[in-house]
Amino acid sequence: MPHWTIHLFRKGLRLHDNPTLLAALESSEVVYPVYILDRKFLMSAMNMGTLRWHFLLQSLEDLQRNLTKLGSCLLVIQGEYESVLRDHVKKWNITQVTLDAEIEPFYKEMERTIQVLGGEMGFDVLSLMGHTLYDIRRILDMNGGTPPLTYKRFLHILSVLGDPDMPVRNLTAEDFQRCKPPPELCLAECYRVPLPEDLEIPRESQSPWRGGETEGLQRLEQHLKNQGWIANFTKPKTIPNSLLPSTTGLSPYFSLGCLSVRSFFYRLSNIYAQSKNHSLPPVSLQGQLLWREFFYTVASATPNFTKMAGNPICLQINWYQDAERLHKWRMAQTGFPWIDAIMTQLHQEGWIHHLARHAVACFLTRGDLWISWEEGMKVFEEMLLDADYSINAGNWMWLSASAFFHQYTRIFCPVRFGKRTDPEGQYIRKYLPVLTNFPSKYIYEPWTAPEEAQKQAGCIIGQDYPLPMINHKEASDRNLQLMKQVREEQYGTAQLTRDDMDDPMEMGLKRERSEENSKKGKRARNREQT
Repeated sequence: MPHWTIHLFRKGLRLHDNPTLLAALESSEVVYPVYILDRKFLMSAMNMGTLRWHFLLQSLEDLQRNLTKLGSCLLVIQGEYESVLRDHVKKWNITQVTLDAEIEPFYKEMERTIQVLGGEMGFDVLSLMGHTLYDIRRILDMNGGTPPLTYKRFLHILSVLGDPDMPVRNLTAEDFQRCKPPPELCLAECYRVPLPEDLEIPRESQSPWRGGETEGLQRLEQHLKNQGWIANFTKPKTIPNSLLPSTTGLSPYFSLGCLSVRSFFYRLSNIYAQSKNHSLPPVSLQGQLLWREFFYTVASATPNFTKMAGNPICLQINWYQDAERLHKWRMAQTGFPWIDAIMTQLHQEGWIHHLARHAVACFLTRGDLWISWEEGMKVFEEMLLDADYSINAGNWMWLSASAFFHQYTRIFCPVRFGKRTDPEGQYIRKYLPVLTNFPSKYIYEPWTAPEEAQKQAGCIIGQDYPLPMINHKEASDRNLQLMKQVREEQYGTAQLTRDDMDDPMEMGLKRERSEENSKKGKRARNREQT
């Protein structure tokens, strides 16, 4: 008999390439599309800040509109997810619950609870992978039941597995018409997406990113029009302090599942197939999707992945406990304009370039303040629109040289790094208007400006903008010795995530330089022959 089904949205807030929702529609007489807004769960599991709440509500509103166009509706129910599910299974005579399989421990626990509830109440549970390129369990099986801990090993396993499954077809009005509309369709207002004020969060959002599948697809199509940029994209060459994103800026939509990674992967494949020369993993756009997949895979089977203690792949470091310095970093009060501009953009917009993330993460951890990567991870988790359990923790371990990254002698200077790509300091002037009138030669180090120049700029350092909170040279030299000692003492742990090749990002650049040099040599030989 066809099912009466609740399709439970968690991530995967889209109608394109949604294999679980498609399976629900194909096996059911009635499908109730449901989002359970369990605020207590979301806050405890993900520590969502205001901008992330706005992005989620916008994404739910967009999903509601798109479902309405196809003759269905989204039913948003507030409350504790288990009691909500129990009540509505009984109320609607549900025989099946469908949901995307996820890898985060809190989502796995939720699915186990639903499985137990299904056994108790007599409904089936169907979960399919839809948030990753591959079924992560297949990758683990191919590696003997454990996660591959280096990118090189990971790519080898993918080469054996072959390409990811193709995206499933888009849903249509006919799919929903085959099912009876939920009787609650006429009561959709009772199940509407709450407004920000309903959740006691500020009504307006300053972020230029608006949530939802529709916005995500529009941004995707806009980027795919520039096929030359797509084909030649190399991540290390993008600019961290450009006033507009120099990367795709699609990460918030992948994080919440408004966009399908499989759809993006195959759209890229089509463009690469038409290009004689294109960038390659790890620095290409497809390479970025594979990095995402790598962190998902490692996180799925590593205990305590988001913590240092009890995490078998993470160096155990005696970080400083300094609430005052952590607060200054978080609140953009370090006295280093490049660092403070980045943290201000994070507060205002919920997004910063990946190299900007490198800069502030290095400053907080191994570069200057020697404060735990877990503290930085929590701030990013709260504020970043693309905050993601696996990628956030993986990147913080990487950037603090606690795992994955082993070029620990490479420390980002909080002055020179930004100056290389934005010598005039336009990025700083935008996000730190107090420094707008400083001459360019002082904008990255305003404390070096003569008193008269500070007065002319209308900003006295130490009064209107803080002095540097630390001597970068002294701190970085000290921290370098501390990190060297840690790595010598914990050599075995450090080697777990070490590739037997150079840093993959460096490898990509080296390969590029080699190819460029080869082309230059060929052109020179051709000129000699003519």
